[in-house]
Amino acid sequence: MTTKRTVLVTGATGQQGGAVARALLSRGHSVKALTRRPDSDAARRLASAGANVVGGDLSEAASVIDAARGVDTMFLMGNSYEAGMEEETRQGIIAADAAKAAGIGHLIYSSVADADKKTGIPHFESKYLVERHIIGLGIPFTISAPVAFMENAVAPWSAGALSQGTYAFALPAERPLQLVALADIGAFVTALAERRESVFGKRFDFAGDELSGQEQARILSQAIGRPITYQEIPIAVARQQSEDAAAMFEWFDRVGYDVDIAALRKDFPEVRWHSFADWAKAFDWSVLDRAPSAG
Repeated sequence: MTTKRTVLVTGATGQQGGAVARALLSRGHSVKALTRRPDSDAARRLASAGANVVGGDLSEAASVIDAARGVDTMFLMGNSYEAGMEEETRQGIIAADAAKAAGIGHLIYSSVADADKKTGIPHFESKYLVERHIIGLGIPFTISAPVAFMENAVAPWSAGALSQGTYAFALPAERPLQLVALADIGAFVTALAERRESVFGKRFDFAGDELSGQEQARILSQAIGRPITYQEIPIAVARQQSEDAAAMFEWFDRVGYDVDIAALRKDFPEVRWHSFADWAKAFDWSVLDRAPSAG
């Protein structure tokens, strides 16, 4: 019988943290959701689902320690896109120190796959700095390191073009990329929380599928019910938007993620791993009708 955990989830009103909170709740665990916006719609939805929503800020150690009272596990994540990379690292270190001060029995830190392999990608490196700090704290920890999200296909920067029949990404059409569904991130973190001692001190890169952009476009065409064409965004165009993103796309093309997906599915059978086709089939594509037009 699985021991029921009480888990403090940071970033709980965002995509990844929300997926973790929902997965934990679905397994009967208690969730304390830490957010800077406890009055937001997302926070209210979490509360309705059974989470205990508490206000707090990762940059304030006292608020994290206060939120950690009565908790045996903590899921910690940052957001470089929102906070900036230096601030993400600073907040992660503050929150990790607060977890130690609060006596958290298991800290699960969300990094990114291959952040420990000197990729040179700024937002990978910022997360790895937090990893290194956590390793040095001498507390029970596990590193959860997902690959690219399947949901990026419907992110604000993608949905407009997709609604017009184009799936645009800054990789050659035939270059494969490993992907994972947000629901599987939630389920995987839940598995780590449940396995507890057996995953202490370990780092897990994980993915659910591996497909080229061309293959993804074909699956999207079938799921959406109308033709979707893949379009490669020139790296120079991506660089105009973000040097960090351009470095990531160049690394994807040159090296790329290398998760052993078959072994992972065998080692974590309790996670209902989604293929990209599974995810696309289940997704509510009516959101494209509300997407702003590309261009």
